[in-house]
Amino acid sequence: MPGVVVPGAAAMCAALSAGNGRAAARGFGRARGFGRARGAAGGPSQDPSCTQRPGRRRKKISIGYESRHGEGAEQGQGAEQGQGAEQGQGAEQGQGAEQGLSEPQSPPWEPRDWRLHLERIREMRRSRDAPVDQMGVEKCYDSSAAPEVMRYQVLLALMLSSQTKDQVTSGAMQRLREGGLTVDSILQMDDATLGHLIYPVGFWRNKVKYIKQTTAILKQKYGGDIPRTVEELVQLPGVGPKMAHLAMNIAWDSVSGIAVDTHVHRITNRLKWVKQQTRYPEETRVALEDWLPRDLWRELNWLLVGFGQQTCLPVNPRCSECLNQDICPAAKRP
Repeated sequence: MPGVVVPGAAAMCAALSAGNGRAAARGFGRARGFGRARGAAGGPSQDPSCTQRPGRRRKKISIGYESRHGEGAEQGQGAEQGQGAEQGQGAEQGQGAEQGLSEPQSPPWEPRDWRLHLERIREMRRSRDAPVDQMGVEKCYDSSAAPEVMRYQVLLALMLSSQTKDQVTSGAMQRLREGGLTVDSILQMDDATLGHLIYPVGFWRNKVKYIKQTTAILKQKYGGDIPRTVEELVQLPGVGPKMAHLAMNIAWDSVSGIAVDTHVHRITNRLKWVKQQTRYPEETRVALEDWLPRDLWRELNWLLVGFGQQTCLPVNPRCSECLNQDICPAAKRP
């Protein structure tokens, strides 16, 4: 007898083949119930085209699960990417917020009214009639001498000027130059003669020793010239930082730093040009160079030394004659 085709069998197989999950399983259950009923009536229980249906069911369900799992993985990956993008965006926004909220850098410190102080001191120094203008180191060397001789004379004048008035330094240099002031002439001169020529500069005995020692070093190490750096200059006996910076300025025409002597030290402290009171000239130099524009470094020594010699005296400063009386923190006001 020909086999009996179970109603809807082809549709159920197609559903199973398409992996249609629950609908296929329900259809398969109904088909089995119908088959058992037909079997009881003596007919075949299955269509041959649907043999091994339980195995196919498991297979198709498994495939359907894998498909859903893959879809979930893709969705999970997309969610993670979305979350990561949001987190990245949040991080960027947070970073930007932090950058935006960061405090702006405060402007560099500078003294109150310092530019006005400077302009008024320039006005008071316009006549250039202080002792430093007439008899300072820049007036003590022979400008017509050979360059290395000129530089040597500059260094000697600076060594003599320490703790000495400009008038005394100028007189000592004039006496030395009368006999020809060179490296060789000093090396050939005995200590007594040298002392007689430079007296009465301050600490003249020590200076005789320093001049002889330094001159010998210049002859042996620098060929009779002077060093070209502050670091080398301060290694010479009797040469300090102020002398070294002035030597670089006058002899080598190079601005290496601010030359701070007792006048510059005193006046800048009175004007509050330093953040805190300083005790030593070298400490003052460091404090000034921290804020003062470099293009003013060369001018400052000459300007303040003359101002200190004529107006801002160490004792009893002439505040009544000073143009800065109304804005000077240390001024004596009527």
